Amino acid sequence: MRTAEARETGHMEERVRRAVFGNQLASARPQAAAGSIEVRDLSCGYHGAPVLTGVSLHVPSGQFVGLIGPSGAGKTTLLRAMLGLVPRVSGEIRVGGKPVVPGRPPARIGYVPQVETVDWTFPVTVENVVLMGKASNGRWLPWPSREDRRDVAAILERLGIGDLGSRHIRDLSGGQQQRTFLARALIGRPRILILDEPTASVDIKTRDDILHLLVELNRDEGVTIVMTTHELNAVAAHLPWVVCVNRGVVAQGAPSSIFTSAILSRTFGTEMRVVLDEQTGNLLVAEAGSHGPFGRRATHGHLRVVAPPAELPYSPGDQAAVQPF
Repeated sequence: MRTAEARETGHMEERVRRAVFGNQLASARPQAAAGSIEVRDLSCGYHGAPVLTGVSLHVPSGQFVGLIGPSGAGKTTLLRAMLGLVPRVSGEIRVGGKPVVPGRPPARIGYVPQVETVDWTFPVTVENVVLMGKASNGRWLPWPSREDRRDVAAILERLGIGDLGSRHIRDLSGGQQQRTFLARALIGRPRILILDEPTASVDIKTRDDILHLLVELNRDEGVTIVMTTHELNAVAAHLPWVVCVNRGVVAQGAPSSIFTSAILSRTFGTEMRVVLDEQTGNLLVAEAGSHGPFGRRATHGHLRVVAPPAELPYSPGDQAAVQPF
């Protein structure tokens, strides 16, 4: 009898524990890896032609990663592979610990494509575009609810385009278009945000506004962010982790270890020069040569060519702070 009573007491304690902590425990376990991305020996491309070969990459949950490399190097293909949008020849991709199946985008992942790939003549308003992001949560309906409209209004206001909900997307500026598709990605409350050149074709203020928002999402809400960029000095140099891509992963690490003449020259296929601005402490990158402010014949007392530091080993747990933009 005492054994039965003890067993019943134990069951009661377990029920109470689950009633009090169940939601927290259920969400806490997967959250540890919910925002992680694992790419293992990936080879993929289009129409039988490989674009990426033997790519392995680990993005810890809550990391902020920038992909850099020349045009045609496979940066966009790598992003699309993470979304299950590219046929794979070999290898594996896991998002949140779950395998990505080609043709089935993972849940709770927001995607902002290059604006050049969007059909801006399609008859749709800003609000309609943002509502499309609800489909990622499996809540797509032919008509939006009041809650949906409130969510759209809130995210548009946060992005500084609250008065543009009824405007046709073709009538937007480049910065407004970029914010609209960022709003579409954020409306689904993603754990991971993937952005393809989110600061391209926008002015300096819009670029900084977008980057500050991304920093807030990463720092305050723990959103994992992976973005491509061609802006080495204005963007990539300030990120915690940079991956150099050219048909594969050339190198990865903090900018302080990746921004060397040797690594960047190998990545971009041309001679690159890295200098230290001793007035600001910033690393600056430019093509080597006789032209421009970093040309061989140019003399600036506050600029000093940086000797390549020792390359740092990659640790999946590394999490550096985002530098202020």
